[in-house]
Amino acid sequence: MDKTIDILLASYNGEKYIQEQIESILKQTYTNFRLLISDDCSTDKTREILEEYQKKDSRITVFFQEKNLGYIRNFEFLLKQIKNEYYMLSDQDDVWLPNKVEKSLEFLQKNDADFVFGDLTVVNQDLKTIYPSFGDFMQLNKKIEKYINTNKLCYLYNCITGCTIIAKSNLLDKILPLPTKSKYVPHDYWIGLMSSLYGKTAYMTEKYILYRQHGNNQIGTDKLSNGFTKLEQVKRLFVDVKLGVFGTYVENQQAFPEEMQKLNKEAFEYFKMVDSKKNFNFRNWGTFHELYKTETPYYYILNFIIMNLPLIGRPLFKLRRIIISFRRKGEKLG
Repeated sequence: MDKTIDILLASYNGEKYIQEQIESILKQTYTNFRLLISDDCSTDKTREILEEYQKKDSRITVFFQEKNLGYIRNFEFLLKQIKNEYYMLSDQDDVWLPNKVEKSLEFLQKNDADFVFGDLTVVNQDLKTIYPSFGDFMQLNKKIEKYINTNKLCYLYNCITGCTIIAKSNLLDKILPLPTKSKYVPHDYWIGLMSSLYGKTAYMTEKYILYRQHGNNQIGTDKLSNGFTKLEQVKRLFVDVKLGVFGTYVENQQAFPEEMQKLNKEAFEYFKMVDSKKNFNFRNWGTFHELYKTETPYYYILNFIIMNLPLIGRPLFKLRRIIISFRRKGEKLG
């Protein structure tokens, strides 16, 4: 236990669950850590709770922000406080299993990795299991297994859940500053992307976190497109996400290897063009293919139809909704 680990917890109005999370960290089998908490101007009792914990345990340091930063800037502030070789990220409303820190560090060292992230168990507000595997539920595990330790891991979309991260601080100069202009590129996305471009990454299939979903999460398991009634809504979301992602890449070109910068620009221009097309589009198909060619055939075709062939996609989308409706009725009757 000679290595001190900096654990970074960004808080905001977390009075309902933050005590349980802090307790789960303090009860870790690996005890050599600093718990750095930055509170982003909470208006509930979070501040009082944190002040009491800071008095009780010398490993805890709390920073109270004078103005609201937002969760990305709040994590950025904490990243700048790192003094040790290793750091971890924490949400304010989860529960860590007692051996999370110990097993995470052990896994990172065993794999000689710069950056490790993992799977987790999704639970409800009462910590009852909803999904045994977040990676399976979000259909990420197969892609992660295929592209771990390559620059394709997070390039097209995010595969990282921030609260599972343990990493070396040697890549912070590549990670900071964090982009903030797009909500589709949160802090964990950017940290994972930069780490996959410049360091060695590894993935833990073991689950050491109860990932709580309670309706007020900043980032959770919700699949927004599941509630849409029209294909146009799905296309709007898909295009907005990609414009946010590749717009961020273009605005931060200096952060990318030179050989990737051309594709960043081409992709951003491609999705701007797609945004203006209503029914059919085959222009610049080569750019789409370059971005999606390593995805599964289903994901490739689905995304192409939604964004480029909505005239064909609309009747298929209606049929899908009918099937889902009948399935739900059957489940209720059952």
